[in-house]
Amino acid sequence: MKETIFDVLMYLFEHYMEDELEILPDSDDVRTELLTAGFEQAEVDKAFIWLESLNLQRSIRPTVSSSFRIFSHEENAKLDLECRDLILFLERSGILNSANRELVIDRALALEDEEISMEKLKWIVLLVLLSQPDEEMAFSRMEDIVYDLIPTYLN
Repeated sequence: MKETIFDVLMYLFEHYMEDELEILPDSDDVRTELLTAGFEQAEVDKAFIWLESLNLQRSIRPTVSSSFRIFSHEENAKLDLECRDLILFLERSGILNSANRELVIDRALALEDEEISMEKLKWIVLLVLLSQPDEEMAFSRMEDIVYDLIPTYLN
C-alpha cells in the first residue's frame, strides 16, 4: 500500500502533536523515525514542506466576519460540496475564522495528488488550528468533531 502525505501527517499528529502544542521535536530524528516506520522519503519531505508552509502562514489575520467566500474552479474541483459546506459551517459556528478558513483551503489544495474526503478535511482543520496561536478553544471544539464526540450538526 502506498503511503501518502496525509498518512505521514496523521502519523506525526498521533506521535508528536496530539498531547502538546509544539509541532515537532528535532526534525532529523523525526525524519529518521518516519523512514524507519516505512514511509517513503518523497512523502516525508512533502509532509514537512506542508507543515513548514503552514507555520509560515501564522501571521495572517482574520478579515471582517461578515465576509462572503466564493470558491474558485480549482477549489471546487478539489473540495466537493460536502467539504465546502463543512468549511462554511465551521466558520459560521466560530471554529474557523476567515484567516484559518483560508489556511484550511490552502493546505487541502497542497495535498495535490490526494482526494480530500470529509474525514481528511476535518483532520486538516485540526492541524491548522493546532498550528495557530490562541486557538485552543476552537481546536478543542474541532477535536470533538473529529473524534465524533459531538455530531457536526449540533455545533
